[in-house]
Amino acid sequence: MSKQCHPGGQPGAGDDAPEPGALPAQRPAPWPDRMRPLVRTPMAERPVAIGAGPQERPGPAEASRVLDLALRVGESLLASGESAEDVEGAMLGVAHAYRIYPCEPQVTFTLVAISHQPTPDDPPLTAERAVRRPASDYTRLADVFRLVSAITAGELVAERACERLTALTAHRRPPYPEWLLVPASGLLAGSATLLVGGRADGRAWLVFAIAFVAALAGDRLAALVARHDLPEFYGFVIAATPAAAIGSLLSLNGLHLCGSVVITGGLFALLPGRPLVAAAQDGLTGFYLTAAARLLEVLYLMAGIVIGVMTVLYLGVSGDADLTPDARPGSTVNLPLQLAAAMLVALAFAVLLRTDRATLALVVLNSAVGWTTYAVLTDARVEPIVATGLAAGLVGLFGQLMARYRAMSALPHVTAALGPLMPGAALYFGMLAFVQGRPEAGCSWVGRACATAMALAIGVNLGGEVARLFLPASGRAFTSRRPAGRHRRRGRRRRVRRPSPRVEPAPAARRGSAGASAAGASPAGDARPTDVGFRR
Repeated sequence: MSKQCHPGGQPGAGDDAPEPGALPAQRPAPWPDRMRPLVRTPMAERPVAIGAGPQERPGPAEASRVLDLALRVGESLLASGESAEDVEGAMLGVAHAYRIYPCEPQVTFTLVAISHQPTPDDPPLTAERAVRRPASDYTRLADVFRLVSAITAGELVAERACERLTALTAHRRPPYPEWLLVPASGLLAGSATLLVGGRADGRAWLVFAIAFVAALAGDRLAALVARHDLPEFYGFVIAATPAAAIGSLLSLNGLHLCGSVVITGGLFALLPGRPLVAAAQDGLTGFYLTAAARLLEVLYLMAGIVIGVMTVLYLGVSGDADLTPDARPGSTVNLPLQLAAAMLVALAFAVLLRTDRATLALVVLNSAVGWTTYAVLTDARVEPIVATGLAAGLVGLFGQLMARYRAMSALPHVTAALGPLMPGAALYFGMLAFVQGRPEAGCSWVGRACATAMALAIGVNLGGEVARLFLPASGRAFTSRRPAGRHRRRGRRRRVRRPSPRVEPAPAARRGSAGASAAGASPAGDARPTDVGFRR
């Protein structure tokens, strides 16, 4: 932690130093818990900051620097897949940490903006940034999350925070080499064949290898489409065709291989789980515009998958290929094997999302909890959609607990763990029914797939809210970070209070110059985090 400069030029001279044997200070609440009430409160009803007079407010140049920092933080979080509410909370937390209030952040699907107007007589200062190419990078998400935690805890000056953010976004090595992401896609598709088929004989492993190769081919074709700057929709159309073509060919030979399992495994590798979870979270928290845009993105990507698969399925059915699977979706044939396959699916999904290596074990454990819950409930004759929602609720609950323990975002612990519960098999049944000329059955299966996806999204959001409900914040949302006055614990030294700038503004200027000389390297006018209270 960087040293804070106080009156008299002595770092920490005015802080409460604990006596030997004194109890440690209470750990502050995570910044999402402190900022979420502010984000959910209308601007006119938000608490007013106290403890900083007009003389302590930063000037226009400092305010512009802080607002740019908040915009860059929001851009990084939104591009990495964070929910709109937490993105606004992070931007608000950064602005408040450097005494920029009142301010109003605004987040949409491809745009982040923030506005600051110190008084009604001052002109408003507004800035915005466009998020052009969202990318799944949960390692960067975790790093930026920790940076926001350090800023809101008062550990970084604004200049140092800008340098660290630049190092995290522009000069950062990827967590995994690019060549590793290609076999991860194949592992996801191959493990999904074991998850759906539930068998471990020689033919099942041959189907595993075929699905692995088909996923590799689809991934390379999608990369070729992206290299020519074509829309992502066409990439999904092309990526869905190899698995469907190979599965149809397998159903025409005499090896009695289940080609439908290969197609289903390919669907698991392509289903857009990350934007689906983010869309549900934004819709449930009141960000309907962003939720609608993300849901529209999911629908377009799903349409690309359906077009690619159904085109090949139509040709296969015309050639008398037997594409009807042996098992119905969601059935548990071999629980230990399917549990291991579910853990492999989650592991591969986490690598594709570029999750931090230290988080992979927790993701796999969370997926095992979710899949085991789903298997036990379905064996107990519970409706699969209900079982999916309950399993997703546990995944969200444990993901939130892990995130709180590690002081990071919950998305890396949750999104990949939902991979084994994705409705890939139900979607395949629906497309096959449409191709076979059974539109009623096709609509029924597609409706089940959509209901399962919504159960996943709502369940994981509900689990996170339950975790926050029964794990209250360790500190108040609108109080100072340091204890003060009569709430000070016994055994601490008496605190030397600073003179209020409203009564004697001159010492505030002298304090700024003394603080700069004591730090030795802090430029004049640099914005520092402040401890201000709030009152309604």
